[in-house]
Parts: sequence; structure tokens; C-alpha cells
Amino acid sequence: MHTNLKPSQRVSVVDSINPQSTAAAVTTGWIDAGKFHNYMAVISVGALGAAATVDAKIQQATSAAGAGAKDIVGKVITQLTKAGADDNKQVLVNLKQEDLDINGGFGFFQVSVTPAVAASLVGCSVLGFDARYGFATDNDAATVDEVVG
Repeated sequence: MHTNLKPSQRVSVVDSINPQSTAAAVTTGWIDAGKFHNYMAVISVGALGAAATVDAKIQQATSAAGAGAKDIVGKVITQLTKAGADDNKQVLVNLKQEDLDINGGFGFFQVSVTPAVAASLVGCSVLGFDARYGFATDNDAATVDEVVG
């Protein structure tokens, strides 16, 4: 471990779903899985609508356009529900490159968050850990406005 590196040099925000109230599925863009050793999706919900549910999963594809998209086994959250008092919660989903079907040509992934029954506040940040080349900040999403310190 490189203890002299700043956290922002080791971890990058590679994509996100901006916080929003929605009753429809929302996704990140397709992310190149080859830029970092590990990834983590941080799925956040705020106030859930009456009787609402929220599902999320990570999918993989063979191109940045989403060709051949399919779910990644084991990368599906337990459904969040209004009835289960899951308002204002977060779920972390870890992803390693070997979780993708690399031999099948799958090198891209996206996070899909699907509210149902009623509109709910949802968002997601996808973090990349330990860049393969250079600093993590070299691969920040265009939406990262500033790194301080």
C-alpha cells in the first residue's frame, strides 16, 4: 500500500447517477473495467414513496455502447422497500475485474437502479480503486468538479 498517496490519488469517481426522484429505471454509462483493479457502486436512497421498492444490479457488456448486455451473477442488491423501513439507506456493491466474463469479451459494466410502485429519491456513485496506470484522478468522471487538498 502506498501510504504517501492522497485518497483521491487512489480512488476515483468514474461515473454516477445524480440524485433524483424517479419511478423509472436509471443507469450509469458503460464503464471500461480495465482502468482500475477494483470498483464499488454506492447506491443511495432517500425518502421512498408509499409502498415503493428499489432494486439495483450491475450489468456487463462487450462494448461502451452496451452490446450483448447481461447481468453479472451475484451483483444484485436485496430489494429496498418502504415497508422494510429502508428510507435513507445506502448499499455497497463490490466489483472485481474477474467478476466480468472477460473470456467472453465483456470488459464494460454499468449500474442500473430501478424504483417501482412510487417515485423515490435514488442516486449512485461508482468508485474505481487503485488505477492500473497513473493516479485515480486521471480517470475521474467529467462531472467531478474539484479535488481539494
